[in-house]
Amino acid sequence: MRVGVMVDLVRDMTVEEQFRNLKSLEMNSCQLVCWDRSLLTEEVAAKVKQAMEEYGVEISAFWCGWEGPRVWNFYEGQLTLGLVPEAYRFRRMEMLLEGSDFAKKLGVTDLVTHVGYLPENPYDIHYAEVLACLKKIIRKCKENGQYFLFETGQETPVTLLRAIQDLGGDHVGINLDPANLIMYGKANPVDALDVFGCYVRGVHGKDGCYPTNGRELGPEVPLGEGKVDYLRFIRKLREVGFDGDITIEREISGPEQRRDIIQAKKLLEELIAGSAC
Repeated sequence: MRVGVMVDLVRDMTVEEQFRNLKSLEMNSCQLVCWDRSLLTEEVAAKVKQAMEEYGVEISAFWCGWEGPRVWNFYEGQLTLGLVPEAYRFRRMEMLLEGSDFAKKLGVTDLVTHVGYLPENPYDIHYAEVLACLKKIIRKCKENGQYFLFETGQETPVTLLRAIQDLGGDHVGINLDPANLIMYGKANPVDALDVFGCYVRGVHGKDGCYPTNGRELGPEVPLGEGKVDYLRFIRKLREVGFDGDITIEREISGPEQRRDIIQAKKLLEELIAGSAC
């Protein structure tokens, strides 16, 4: 396993700056994140590819966001996140299709996003509608030699497994964020690997705590200070055959973010080395 970090594709910082920061952290891999549809162009892709070659950076996955409102809680989140809200679904599907083409230009084979609060009830009308939308995105990914990955969090492991199976399991996988499963109160990430471990193609290195009320997510905290048992988690990843990247995600900014990323890298590398014994 290799440790990487999230890199944001944004207007106010060039990708060269981002990759220099990545290399200063002594890392060579990242997931590239973009929420701005206007950046999914030939020109931007060419600049990213040039910077990848110049700095020796590998992009393990393209994390494609979507336009429109997004509220990360249990109430407004139901109405704003992912492909589930009907009001935003078509435009977001279009951006994900464009994201797949953008990733192809970079030679990236995994496209990741949050689908939203996928209904646990398979007879819920939104379940069938979202799956129809996902089938179109997955067809595009297949054409581009890619996998579509569900970012974990807003659905239970069983709901996610069912969706993958109902989609046929072809060119579909999971980007497992263990902290999200805890922060959304959906599962213990170690146990979740018993449910869907064979579909995991990417992992986030993040930590968090369980929610303590019914409206707000549990807090994200520095890796090693939350409820993810990373030693057991990494051992379980090995058991299910995962040997890919663990990409650090710390959803704050400034010097504290950099400090926490450095500490997370040190801890993860120690645990990865120890789990191989």
